[in-house]
Amino acid sequence: MVLKMFLLTVGIIIIILYAVVQLIRIILADCDLSLQYAQYMGTSTYTALAHKVVWITGASSGIGEYLAYELAQAGCKLVLSARREDELNRVKKQCLTSGPIKEEDILVLPLDLLKFDSHKDAVDKVLQNFNKIDVLVNNAGRSQRAAWIETDIEVDRQMFELNVLGTLSLTKAVLPKMVEQKSGHIVVISSAAGKLGAPNSGSYTGSKHALHGYFESLRIESALDNIEITMVCPGPVFSNILATAFTEENGKMLQGQMQQGEKRMSTSRCAALTATAIANKLDEVWISPQPVLIFMYLFQYMPTIARRIGVKMGVKGIKKLREGQQ
Repeated sequence: MVLKMFLLTVGIIIIILYAVVQLIRIILADCDLSLQYAQYMGTSTYTALAHKVVWITGASSGIGEYLAYELAQAGCKLVLSARREDELNRVKKQCLTSGPIKEEDILVLPLDLLKFDSHKDAVDKVLQNFNKIDVLVNNAGRSQRAAWIETDIEVDRQMFELNVLGTLSLTKAVLPKMVEQKSGHIVVISSAAGKLGAPNSGSYTGSKHALHGYFESLRIESALDNIEITMVCPGPVFSNILATAFTEENGKMLQGQMQQGEKRMSTSRCAALTATAIANKLDEVWISPQPVLIFMYLFQYMPTIARRIGVKMGVKGIKKLREGQQ
């Protein structure tokens, strides 16, 4: 009897200690637990991705640019796409100094996601150059800052055409080759806003939620063809995304700028974690400094409580979290 009580006590202590350790890991973390595990125990980017052909949209700046540097370091063959060819060439030049790749391992391919008719031709150019597409990273898109009630419906339409339909169009152009290969990996750079409600960004939030719906459906449909889907959900990250963000008015850009003192993740750190998620073919990852990461856990596992907290904090409180303000 005494031995049973002793073993029970030890078991309870072990469970409590394990729970405390996991809680501390969550509190100190800048990504979800599955991605944390992959960082230390998973496959390295070089082992998993060396010599793979990876196509990155929105590669001229921000997360796309720094992801290109990470993948160049891993020895990937890269296709860099965005509208600004001069910026893509700048990124290419930096990639060549970042890893064991040569000039012919990088294809600069200017692309406008809104020109749907050009997407198949773009795929053909990639295949002519590399003969395959292993990974497509759907990163291009724009953000938004505007009150829901004040946003012109034309802004909603333009947001969906770029963030959703443009992404779908390019993916649909790439998929037949992946099906033929019986292998492929579609990566979608979503957002923390794709998992919860972000006030004053209704159009953007809706577009990111839509991506989850589309690609979760594709995940099931494409499984038999050995095509993986990874949804990447970053929180506040330093980038130039506010400069071109939509507002409530059609044709008007926010022209905002992030401040150095804001509590945001560095672009390079976000890109490194994204590369780890790609290398380990994780289904969905959350990448964010606290306290946004905690909110994502709350919305996932205790949605009613999380929504009540969000309403209580109000627009101003959520804005401070989102913009990295103390």
